[in-house]
Amino acid sequence: MGKNLLSIDWDYFIPVRKQWYFSYIESSKNLNDAWYQRYIKHKMLGEDLERTVAAGPELNGFWSTVSKYFNITKATEVYVSDSHKLSYCIAREIDCSQVFLFDAHADLGYGGIRSLDFEVNCANWLGKLLKDKIIDKATIVYSPYSHEKEDDFKEVNRLFDVSYCKLGDLKQKYDVAVIHICRSGAWTPPWLDRKFFEFVQQLRRPYIMVDCPRRKWNIKNLTFSQQINYLLCS
Repeated sequence: MGKNLLSIDWDYFIPVRKQWYFSYIESSKNLNDAWYQRYIKHKMLGEDLERTVAAGPELNGFWSTVSKYFNITKATEVYVSDSHKLSYCIAREIDCSQVFLFDAHADLGYGGIRSLDFEVNCANWLGKLLKDKIIDKATIVYSPYSHEKEDDFKEVNRLFDVSYCKLGDLKQKYDVAVIHICRSGAWTPPWLDRKFFEFVQQLRRPYIMVDCPRRKWNIKNLTFSQQINYLLCS
């Protein structure tokens, strides 16, 4: 019998603006520099993003709530990364049969079934797991801040076993072999990194960190020339 992977994206908890809702290359520029640019642009318009973009109330007691629906034991392995595509590698290695995804994005591939012909990336890893017959089923619990909807993936939904639900809709308690927590730094701001690592620690399980560097965020000490450079970055 296959195993279950519980995959959690940090952006599940973050009310990301629709105008930032694009497919990004997971580069150092998008992980850090783009956030400086956004912050400076909004500051010029009178908005302090550090105050207005924060983790939502869903973060409070999340692990306690999740434990009502998933068996997390001492044998459950935990991985932490920046990129969500690590979930593909994990599922393949552990003989996973089902993925439970908490995310603002379905990661089923954007652009129809053809997007699953591309190499594995943060936008198509779940669709690739289904197409490559590594898993049998995907269950997606959308973030309340998601700008997506189930009908956005009609073609994939028709071809594979994909379901969308709220946490309370789960009818049984599932054993979890592995938990993967990803930061998705291109979509989540650096000023919330401390809360992200606190969230990981609150699980109270040992974990393996895979390519999730701590980002430097020091908006108060930027020089005028640095601000101009960030504004001009594209």
